[in-house]
Amino acid sequence: MDNKLWEKAAAFHGHKCPGLAIGVKICQAAAQHMQIEPAFDEELVCVAENDSCSVDAVQALFSCTFGKGNFIYHPTGKQAFSFYKRQTGESARFVFIGDAGNMGKDDYLNYILTAPLDELVEVKKTTFALPERARLFRPVTCENCGEVTAEYYIRLQEGKMLCPHCFSKYDR
Repeated sequence: MDNKLWEKAAAFHGHKCPGLAIGVKICQAAAQHMQIEPAFDEELVCVAENDSCSVDAVQALFSCTFGKGNFIYHPTGKQAFSFYKRQTGESARFVFIGDAGNMGKDDYLNYILTAPLDELVEVKKTTFALPERARLFRPVTCENCGEVTAEYYIRLQEGKMLCPHCFSKYDR
């Protein structure tokens, strides 16, 4: 484990834990396999399949963020991350395969930090298409609560433009 990367990720995340270590190992595997460097804008895109501590490593080390639109969440509950390089079209999916077995938290963390990458991460083909670039949407004021919402999320109900919180879902 590159200690400098580990410390940078931990500083961003707030503490050291096995989940963060998984994310750092995923990043190391992606950097090695695809020669990935931190993203300035959207030239690198990450699709994360979980919302655990591991995602903070990707944000800290590769600068993929929700705000820039190059960090996308597709929930499957898997410790899997797909990376896409827009300029080259190159992509790969990195899946964590390390097994905790009956290890306690500290032993599991040590295992992740010291085990070879090929024992922890499997490289596969991506299962998601390259997401489109982030779009900007016109702000629209909800006619019920008065809060501004991106046009993409506004729903029409009984002739009023409503945000997702005010919209009453019709589900029979």
